[in-house]
Amino acid sequence: MATPQQAAADSSVKRDADLAAWVRDARQKTLEVVADLSDEQLMGPQLRIVNPLLWEIGHVTWFQEKWALRHASGQAPVRADGDSLYDSAAISHDSRWSLPLPSRSDTMAYMMAVRDRVLERVERGKLTEKERYFIKLGVFHEDMHTEAFTYTRQTHGWSSPVFSGLDPARPGETGPLRGDVEIPGGPFLLGALQQEPFVFDNEKWAHPVEVRPFVIARAPVTQNEFAEFVEGEGYRRREFWSETGWNWRENVGAEHPVYWKREAAGRWLRRNFDHWVPLEPHRPVVHVNWWEAEAYCHWAGRRLPTELEWEVAASAEPAQFGKELAQGKRRFPWGDEAPESQRANLGWRAMGAVDVNALSAGDSAFGCRQMIGNVWEWTASDFGPYPGFEIDPYREYSQPWFGTHKVLRGGAWPTQPRLLRNTWRNFYTPDRRDVWAGFRTCRA
Repeated sequence: MATPQQAAADSSVKRDADLAAWVRDARQKTLEVVADLSDEQLMGPQLRIVNPLLWEIGHVTWFQEKWALRHASGQAPVRADGDSLYDSAAISHDSRWSLPLPSRSDTMAYMMAVRDRVLERVERGKLTEKERYFIKLGVFHEDMHTEAFTYTRQTHGWSSPVFSGLDPARPGETGPLRGDVEIPGGPFLLGALQQEPFVFDNEKWAHPVEVRPFVIARAPVTQNEFAEFVEGEGYRRREFWSETGWNWRENVGAEHPVYWKREAAGRWLRRNFDHWVPLEPHRPVVHVNWWEAEAYCHWAGRRLPTELEWEVAASAEPAQFGKELAQGKRRFPWGDEAPESQRANLGWRAMGAVDVNALSAGDSAFGCRQMIGNVWEWTASDFGPYPGFEIDPYREYSQPWFGTHKVLRGGAWPTQPRLLRNTWRNFYTPDRRDVWAGFRTCRA
């Protein structure tokens, strides 16, 4: 029988082996998501909502080097000019197209050199907790950007990415999932628990709050449901829009979701990367911004859930025959086990969203489906700090965006499973409709 010391050592070796696999996988995904693109596409047209991909793949590498090698391990820079090229906090968005960026081959060499240095440090063993934290930070930061690379391809109308070792399942039709669930009020711990192995500063820490009873939809709003709003002149009826939402709609001339168009015969089509497909009636509507979601809710006599309500619906368990909230919370809607394909649509497994009635194994304790994966879900809440907020070393991650962004929860089909948990907070400005975002509603 292994001694406690041997067991601890074995556990550390496994943790580091898993970490090395994450480093390899994250870099491989980044390389593959741009592998088929031309040099011209790697720069792409200058748009406010995306970065030039040649700059962005260099940025994720520089970020990994800065934190995992230079900050945590005291190593010298791999590229002496890295800070002047890739520091997103110092380099304005529009100037990224005019920087003297390294060539494609030199950028790829930089990516592999940094990855190999990180792997060398992991495989040498005896990582400090500080080193382990910043290596994870680099992986998760890269995962977020790989999702952004995917929506960049959608924005530009390029083909969907192809990944080795991944044969996306062709989702069948499972139909709608109508109806609401009633969730009791009571005390709840909002935010990440102290035992969570990695969290960002905006999740810290779980703190007691009171939630009032509420009623929330079992599933996100579908394309068919949103089409009814469009057909009902919802985009033209001022009474459904807030002042800021209406101003946005007027400025951009929005009449329907950004990637929809109508055929002469009246059928709606949706652009899916580089081709047009008929609306998939029971899949969630996606690529709608916060104001579009808000307007739909007003039209439907509903409202967006707060992020507190969303987290309660995803994490809490019933007590006293459903009349109270039990103590404690689940890490994922279905429990504490890591996401698997029968529970959540993540990691490009379907290369798109699936019907809202799919994946019943991933239901929350109250019967809400697909709260992790498929599409990000807008909430009513402004993005802000939790009580006692303390900024993490990666200072630019959360604090600069407090008060100007809205919170989204849950993850989408191109989100890496290792990134998510019920407490994970995403955030975008309310005008963003290029991201993989939909929404579910609450009874008003």
